[in-house]
Amino acid sequence: MDPLLQHIYDLDEAAMERAARHVMLGGGTRGGPVLVRGKGVRVWDTAGRDYIDCTSQSWALYLGYANDDINQVIREHIESLTHVHQGFDTKPRFYLAEKLASLAPGSLNRVSFTVGGGPAIEAAMKVCLKNVNPARDFVCLYDSYHGTTLGTMGASWISTHAAGSYVGGSRFLELTRPFIRIPNPYTYRNPYGVDAETYIDMCLTMARETFERGIAGRPAGVIVDPIQASGGQIILPARYLRGLRELCDEYQTLLVFDEIQTYARIGEWFAADYFGVEPDIIVLGKALGAGLPLAAIIISDRLQGFSPDTEELHTFANPSLSMVTAAKQIALLEAGVLDNCRQMGQYLGEGIRSLGLEFPEIGDIRQAGLHIGIEFVADPESKRPLENETVAIRDAGFNHGIIFGLGGVRKNVLKVKPPLIITRSEADEVLDKLQASMRDVLR
Repeated sequence: MDPLLQHIYDLDEAAMERAARHVMLGGGTRGGPVLVRGKGVRVWDTAGRDYIDCTSQSWALYLGYANDDINQVIREHIESLTHVHQGFDTKPRFYLAEKLASLAPGSLNRVSFTVGGGPAIEAAMKVCLKNVNPARDFVCLYDSYHGTTLGTMGASWISTHAAGSYVGGSRFLELTRPFIRIPNPYTYRNPYGVDAETYIDMCLTMARETFERGIAGRPAGVIVDPIQASGGQIILPARYLRGLRELCDEYQTLLVFDEIQTYARIGEWFAADYFGVEPDIIVLGKALGAGLPLAAIIISDRLQGFSPDTEELHTFANPSLSMVTAAKQIALLEAGVLDNCRQMGQYLGEGIRSLGLEFPEIGDIRQAGLHIGIEFVADPESKRPLENETVAIRDAGFNHGIIFGLGGVRKNVLKVKPPLIITRSEADEVLDKLQASMRDVLR
């Protein structure tokens, strides 16, 4: 082993504590285990304890840790290329762009790559502004999350008072772009106490009124995460998305699907396929590169795309290594992993629903493929969010050897989003550890 790598691996507790003073983080929840290695759905910490990782490390490891096929393609390709400036063509970029276009629905056929999810949302916004006139303002939904760059932070709920305080993006408002928000059809929890179908109609009516009266010019674009992951795993009804598509057509604006967290994880390549609604632009990120940094937008042939005169230029927008891992992951998804995602998602969803017989605090379960959220409430009638208890269940999971995520503006949604390669026996282990963690807190 390389001596420097060995030195890093050999850092002891004192060395890590000393070095930690130099680390500055702008997000994430520290205080969990220090991770040292992983394989499949499991990861190990410095004490040698193993955990099933139901966060897939920010939902980015579809094939789990240290996948043999991904590692092999990395070893082989890294001998030829790693970083290439985006002004130079490469075979991996040609191949991946064509492959993504072949998978994308309808007329979405042109791909632009970039360095991460936030910049990819900004790339989509640029395309919107090139194609929609007169326009200035973008529309997003309540509880949306589209990144923390200065261009996207204003579209994320962290810049509002939704969580009960002003956090995150609210501190940079003088530099962030303003967005116009419309109500999201969060049918489990709506402020009017009406039935789900009525609330969907109300949300569409309020969207129409906003397009008609609340915006100067046309909406430049409507940016939607079809499953609001950070907002609480909220699955938007297909009827709402169809209605939004019709409104965008009527008002001659563009519909952008933020699929950074839905790509493949819901058991279909795109949420556009899952819901049967074709947007004008799809945004990809997170797991696209199979654990390596990569993001992209796919745009309709109807649109004017980027001009090569510095409209969209990033030093690391042509990472050939990430592109070959993305391509290999697609091949593995096609070879059975996507089917497994559907099957294990249904299996885990049914298992969690059965736990609801023991735990009435499970207010709602929202599941599409392996995109699963459990909303905890005090009781089914009041639906009062159990914020502290949900955090405690997540923390109890560490003691039982499992890592869960937290979501929702109230942090009362437990995210269960393991790698797509999870087996039935591993899913049973997830259910057992989830039950034990809930018993620790709720019983």
